[in-house]
Amino acid sequence: MAQDPLIKGFSFLLKFLMIFRFSYKLLIKKLVAVSFILFVGGNAEVFADGAKASIYSNNPIVAEVDGAPIYLDELKHVRIQEALNQLHEMQTRALKEKILDRLIEKHPALIADQVPKVTEAEIKKFYDSNSGIKELGSLTKVSPEIRDYLEKSFRQVHIEQQYQHAVQKGWAKVYLTPPNDFHLVAGVGTAVLWAEEKVPSSRRVFVLEYSDFQCPFCKRVQITLQNLRKKYPNEVQFGYRHFPLPFHKEAEVLAQAVECARDQNKFWELQELFYENDTNSTSENEILKLVRLAGIKDIPAFQLCLRNGKYEKRVQNDIRDGVALGIQGTPTFILGAYDPESKTVSGKMFSGAVSEEKFVRVIERFLASTRTEAKLNR
Repeated sequence: MAQDPLIKGFSFLLKFLMIFRFSYKLLIKKLVAVSFILFVGGNAEVFADGAKASIYSNNPIVAEVDGAPIYLDELKHVRIQEALNQLHEMQTRALKEKILDRLIEKHPALIADQVPKVTEAEIKKFYDSNSGIKELGSLTKVSPEIRDYLEKSFRQVHIEQQYQHAVQKGWAKVYLTPPNDFHLVAGVGTAVLWAEEKVPSSRRVFVLEYSDFQCPFCKRVQITLQNLRKKYPNEVQFGYRHFPLPFHKEAEVLAQAVECARDQNKFWELQELFYENDTNSTSENEILKLVRLAGIKDIPAFQLCLRNGKYEKRVQNDIRDGVALGIQGTPTFILGAYDPESKTVSGKMFSGAVSEEKFVRVIERFLASTRTEAKLNR
């Protein structure tokens, strides 16, 4: 049976609070501090010489370089967009309360209904309906936390109902707008491609992977990617770039090694072996065992490539490009529409061992979009 989202969310929050003794006041202080920084940095007008951005724009000019403007949206990446969306949610909640506060005197009927009281029966029902809450203790033990959570939830529902009523009556007009949509565009760069590119390319959707050979989640998702390549052999391109994490000491050496294998057209063979085998040791002998299994013929050339660090800069460039996109962990995927001419992917970012079902759902959405576009261009 699916859990009520309210119960599920409460269970997670309560467990977090009880296990880690998280300070609610500290959280609020941090959120306020982040909100202030984002508000000032994201919306303040920059009065540089020549800048003429409207104060009503949600994409103002933030700088000019040799007379050419730089707009706020140009500074965005995925993490900034997430922060801006969270800030907008906080501002929206505060605005609704402010609107209702100002309407109290002129429209007393608006708040005639008080926020419902939380009853003991509702607390018990909430407790009995979720086994995760029971694991945290007896009803008597967790009852205060449940009451506090339900009171806040009831209040939010009450505010939303009153707010919607005020808007419908025309008592309030709201001009607060969400941040502009963020369209992630990632360069394919020096990524190795799964399928050979033909001109013109028939592949209009791209799954770009940023991975780390010593990341367990990267290892886990490889089977999913293999299944996807079989499912979409002609319409979807797959690419691989490196993002070795600092605490995986051998991951960068392994990344350089598969690039050396790429010189002999054996990148994917060695990449698969690295994920299938224990890569905690990166001694040359251990690597060479897998190199031979991958079918690499010119072993001396491979050794020279790896010893000289031929592809050290390529791996570092992958890391820099990933950081610029907002990537913080592995595996991370950029999945979207593929432009073979500009070598870019425009779409969404996913992190972690994403399920095959989620991949398919998003791939199908982009495939449908590209098919529609192709029909319109005929």
